[in-house]
Amino acid sequence: MSDRRTINRRHFISTNATGLSGLALALWVQQQAVQANPKKPDLVQPTFDAVPKAPHRFGQAKAMISLWMQGGPSQVDLFDRKPELERLDGETFPGEVKYDNAAQASSKILASPWKWRRYGESGMELSELIPHMGSIADDITLIRSMRTGVNNHGQSIRAMNTGTTIAMQPALGSWFSYGLGSATNSLPSYLALIDPGQLPVDGIANWNNGYLPSVFQGTVIRPTEPRILNLTPPKRLAGKPQQQLLSYLERLNQQHLSKKPGERDYQARINMYQLAARMQTSAVEAMDLSQETAATKKHYGMDDPVTKDFGTRCLIARRLVERGVRFVQVFTQNQFWDHHGRIRTSLPAACKKVDKPSAALVSDLKRRGMLDETIVHWGGEMGRLPVIQNDTGATNVGRDHNTNGFSMWVAGGGFKAGHVHGMTDEFSHQAVEQIVNHYDYHHTLMHLFGLDHQRLTFEHNGRSRKLIETDKSQLVTELIA
Repeated sequence: MSDRRTINRRHFISTNATGLSGLALALWVQQQAVQANPKKPDLVQPTFDAVPKAPHRFGQAKAMISLWMQGGPSQVDLFDRKPELERLDGETFPGEVKYDNAAQASSKILASPWKWRRYGESGMELSELIPHMGSIADDITLIRSMRTGVNNHGQSIRAMNTGTTIAMQPALGSWFSYGLGSATNSLPSYLALIDPGQLPVDGIANWNNGYLPSVFQGTVIRPTEPRILNLTPPKRLAGKPQQQLLSYLERLNQQHLSKKPGERDYQARINMYQLAARMQTSAVEAMDLSQETAATKKHYGMDDPVTKDFGTRCLIARRLVERGVRFVQVFTQNQFWDHHGRIRTSLPAACKKVDKPSAALVSDLKRRGMLDETIVHWGGEMGRLPVIQNDTGATNVGRDHNTNGFSMWVAGGGFKAGHVHGMTDEFSHQAVEQIVNHYDYHHTLMHLFGLDHQRLTFEHNGRSRKLIETDKSQLVTELIA
């Protein structure tokens, strides 16, 4: 037996002849392909900015506002009534359940303790906890068959918001900004309106640009003044001194850029600094709610301490879209809807905060003739299970995670109005009819914006990256008006 440590060149070649010949053949084929179709050099280095870009084809939607309910609103108690749960309340669930928190798990069925009623001409059945959303039933599409299939908050948030469970990928707003640009040159194309409480799970990754150029990252709007940090110049620099300083800085930036052509991130930073200068006027004006009537403020619930914050941010979102912003996301705080316990008190409180402002946004956009071109989304990363969690008394019970069948709604921008789509099983556990996976939802959104999900790509590390990188996605035509 030969010693592997003293193998000679002749032995190596003789024993690997087949592998080497195969490698040589592969290299030869590759060289022939390159010679037949040589890659043309880029004569002009690509630049990235937020100037308006034409969609691949006509798209009815021009902007989107996503009302992001982080934590997982309970579809069982809000959107998806199941008489079978009411009939079997307290009995043992007849099937298998995947729990996220096995230590507090129970197999006892928990019927919704709230009443239901039908709203509008569509007769959409909704919980008594969301009467204001009931008032816009004829304007929304309620999807009762959403699915991500990943039971963790972070992964399911990423699936819904970035198309993948991998961390730090481009968010939806970044993709739409990249594909369509902004309809204004004085405001960012993508804005994130955060809650005065904690940031949602995954924090700043919720509005991250990932591998896309940094110009497409979401800009944070704070819930209190100053809503954008470091935007207002100190008094000693305001006016002419600042203009002179910015002009000098622009000359230095362009000189530096000319020595390093093709530096995308550097060009993006220059563009962002220029935008920041313009925002000193435009952003302040956009968020100045003193221009709104008292009736409008009351419509959004700004006269009530419970709804004032969320109503204010919904109204700001409308004003931003009105001024050409492409994508706005309004967040609730960390785990605001994650009702593992005390659901009988925590869920009504959560609904009270967002119900009126959410409905007001849709009706206000409609009144102003903006709803036809503006998509409004309401929902989170998951729903809840139909069984009890934390079975330690009626006041303490809650519901665990459910990503296999949950609800959300969309309105405007080409979606049907007064429509209910899909169905879960008799326990609101699994989506069973007209299932909408997260990638189907993204496919449909891109279609309504006039974007081809196969053509909107970005070259990264030798790969052509896309929002939807699975071949399983389908356009959900039943959602489209």
